[in-house]
Amino acid sequence: MLSKLHAVAAVDLYRGEGPISQEELRARISDKEALVCVSTDAIDRIVLDAAPQLKVVANVAVGYDNIDVAHARSRGVVVTNTPDVLTESVADFTWGLILAITRRLAEGERLLRRGDWKGWAFDLLLGSELRGKQLGLIGHGRIGRAVAARAPAFGMRVAYTSQSVADAAAATDDGPARAMSLDRLLITSDVISVHVPLTPATRHLIDKRALARMKRSAFLINTARGSVIDEAALAWALQQHLIAGAALDVYEHEPAVSSELLQLENVLLVPHLASGTTETRSTMAELAIDNVIEVLAGRPPLTPVA
Repeated sequence: MLSKLHAVAAVDLYRGEGPISQEELRARISDKEALVCVSTDAIDRIVLDAAPQLKVVANVAVGYDNIDVAHARSRGVVVTNTPDVLTESVADFTWGLILAITRRLAEGERLLRRGDWKGWAFDLLLGSELRGKQLGLIGHGRIGRAVAARAPAFGMRVAYTSQSVADAAAATDDGPARAMSLDRLLITSDVISVHVPLTPATRHLIDKRALARMKRSAFLINTARGSVIDEAALAWALQQHLIAGAALDVYEHEPAVSSELLQLENVLLVPHLASGTTETRSTMAELAIDNVIEVLAGRPPLTPVA
C-alpha cells in the first residue's frame, strides 16, 4: 500500500508507539506537502501553520473533528476523510454491542473468569429480548441507516432523529423507519444508538436531562464520538439505575476512561474497535493514500470534506 506513495513522494512514516506528540508532528511536517493522519492526531491551527508547504491532510476516519478544517481551508489545504468504506463494519459492530449489553455477555464472562460460576441457574444474569421493541437512532447518515437495515433480523422497529437535511432525504428509501423528535425518541425507545458527528451542537447532547427522559429499561450505545455523551451524567444514570445499561466504544478523553464507569457492571466498555477489521482498516488507509496522490498530482481529491 505504501509503495503507491513511495512512487510519487518521499515518505516519512511515524513508527512510534501511541499517538505522535504535537512537538514531533510539527517538526516532521515542516517541509511536507501532505499529511496522512488518524482521529487521535490533533491537527490544529498551530500544527497547520508549522507546515507552510502543506497541500492536503488525509484523515483515516469518517469524522474530522480532530482537524481545524476552517483554518486548513484558509491556507488552501485540502482536507479529506474516508466515508462509506467503514459503514458496514461499524454497523455490524453496533449490533454486537447491542446484543452483548442486552444479554449481559460481558458480565457473564467476568463471572466465569473469576471463578464465581456455580452452574446453570434459572435466574442467572437474565437479559432483555429485542423482538417487538424500538431501536432509536440519533443520527441517520450512512452508518445509522446501515444499523437500521439490520433491525428486522432482530424483530425491532426503527425510529430516528436527524437534523441533517441530507440524512432526512436519504431516509425516504428506508421503509418503516419513523422520524421523530429527539425527546420523543428518548422516551419511547428501548435501545438508543448514537451516530452523529461531534460538533458544538452535539457535544454532550446526551446529558442528565436526556438520560432522565429514557426508559428505565433502555440501553444506550455509542460508536460515534465520546463527547456526544456527558460521561459523568452517564455514570450517574447507571449508578441510579435510571437506564438499564450502556455499551461504549468511544470516550470523552481517550484513551482515559472514567473511573466511575470502570467500576460499574451495567456498562460494556471496549477500546474504539468499531471499524477494526483487517479489510476495513486496509481500505480506509488506501483511500487516504489515494486522496494524497490525487492532490499532489494537481487533481481533485476523491473524498473531500464538504
